[in-house]
This record gives sequence, C-alpha cells and structure tokens, in this order.
Amino acid sequence: MTYTKDGEPKLPKITIIKNIKAERQHTFDVIANYEKFQDIVPKYYPSIRVRSMRENIAIVEEHMKLGDKELIMTTKHITKYPESHDIFVLGGDIKGTHISEIYEKTEQGTKLTIIADIKLNGIMKLASIFGKSKVVPEFNKVIDEFCKIAES
Repeated sequence: MTYTKDGEPKLPKITIIKNIKAERQHTFDVIANYEKFQDIVPKYYPSIRVRSMRENIAIVEEHMKLGDKELIMTTKHITKYPESHDIFVLGGDIKGTHISEIYEKTEQGTKLTIIADIKLNGIMKLASIFGKSKVVPEFNKVIDEFCKIAES
C-alpha cells in the first residue's frame, strides 16, 4: 500500500470499462447529465444543486451515497459532448478526487471508460474500514445503475 504525504492510505486509480448497448449521444445524455442525477438515480444522489454554469463548465453541490455513507461535495463538471465528462471534486468528503469518463462509439453502442483517482477526506477518512475494499464495488454499483438506465 502507498501513502499520501499526510501518512494516509492512498487509493490506486480505478479503471472501469463498460460496453453499453445504446448510442453514444444517448449514453452521454444519461450518464453525464449531472443536473438530473437526483431524478435519474435518487438512491445514489439524494441532492444536486447547480451553483453556476458557463458553457461546458458547471460548479455543483452534490450529495452522493456510497454504501451507507453520504458524501457531501462541491464539484466542477467539464463536458465535451458527447466524447468526455470530467468531474473534479473541489471540496468535501472526497476533495481532490478526479473522475474522467470517455465515451467511444462502437458497433454495438458505446464503450464507456471511467478512470477515477479517489481521495478520501472528512467522513471517508475517519471511516477507515470503508477504504478501497468498499469504495470500488460501491462506485461500480452506481455506474451499473446508470448503464442499465442508458440501455432501457
């Protein structure tokens, strides 16, 4: 295990690849639609509030549930329709986290590649038992839910 300069365990980057049987634009419209997360998957996003938006950049206050933990964060979303969506966590329980989503058109639909560099802070740092062993499968559940919705 590697550690941060503060002596905290450092999580490795997570890479998730999903092949979705839906066209790229539709998949992007579902999975990268941060404004509608609360409506699309309220189980995982009980609260979303867009604070500001300019062109393809938005600052958003989000509450996200991973397992039995509710994360509170301020995020910066940068979209390049329909190719990519980057999320930078500016403040909160996973401050410093960067999630990159890449949408590639395939013959079967869309290949979604997600690369997440997750940093644990606040409640997440205190819940050391949560750690990597639970973050990855819980994050995967959220992505799976989005993929099911895109395919339906």
